[in-house]
Amino acid sequence: MPSEWIEVAVTTELDAGELLSRLEDPDVTGAWEQEGAVRLYWPADKWNGDVLAHLKTVVTDPAAVAPHVLVQSIPAQDWNAIWAQSVAPIRIGRRIIVRPSWAPAESAPGDIELILDPKQAFGTGHHATTQLLIEWLEERIQGREGVLDIGTGSGLLAMVALRLGAETAIGFDIDPVAIECARDYGAMNKFGPELSLCIGDLGFVQEIPATTIDLIVANLDRRTLLEAVNVLAPFLDRGAVLLVSGLLRADRDEIAQAYAAVGASVGQVREREGWLAMELLKAEPCEGSDR
Repeated sequence: MPSEWIEVAVTTELDAGELLSRLEDPDVTGAWEQEGAVRLYWPADKWNGDVLAHLKTVVTDPAAVAPHVLVQSIPAQDWNAIWAQSVAPIRIGRRIIVRPSWAPAESAPGDIELILDPKQAFGTGHHATTQLLIEWLEERIQGREGVLDIGTGSGLLAMVALRLGAETAIGFDIDPVAIECARDYGAMNKFGPELSLCIGDLGFVQEIPATTIDLIVANLDRRTLLEAVNVLAPFLDRGAVLLVSGLLRADRDEIAQAYAAVGASVGQVREREGWLAMELLKAEPCEGSDR
């Protein structure tokens, strides 16, 4: 085990899974979201100026405020303590508990518990964007829905939807490592064929019959949500509701206008820790219209 690690805390619109995917750096040993930042870890002997320069390139968006990047050295024993602390059990919404297998959590009748042991980390429920969508799922799932989770990462949102009563959930991600982790989590939590986890980009959506999906969750960055407009339009036309997160306040109008172009309007909007979540759905036809 390395005697020293480099911890990098970076403020970015990307979640831990997407940032890892874009970095494509096999030396990154861990990553998670904590206190409004993504924290990444390298063995000290794998860290250098070129790695830092590449990281800054990946997280810099010319249209946004420059990200804050904090680099510090930590000894190995501190790494272990930080890792354990970062994945403590967490309660989200009224009755969702997410915990690692080694940390029991107090629960009450009716609580839903999911076990996620962090690997090459893809969302353990600690980030505000994930929490906003989980809370929305608690309200939205009535039973027997078909759910689509775009950019599923750990598969957490899809698994929460099923535990709440959805009939099927499809999660997909461009990152094969994320899907490998998600499938392990699905098995760990004893899900069966009702949970489908696939590797794919937005083109994968076009293979899914629009009539099978009632609810779409998408914890994505602004750019990907804009790219998704046309592939999601058929689902919205069929009455599906789209819940998006991963946005900043400044992104609201651009996202709203893009989806308005395919006939969708903004319903509820929620905000936490500077992150925005939006509900998008097709407007009901006016009385007397042909539709």
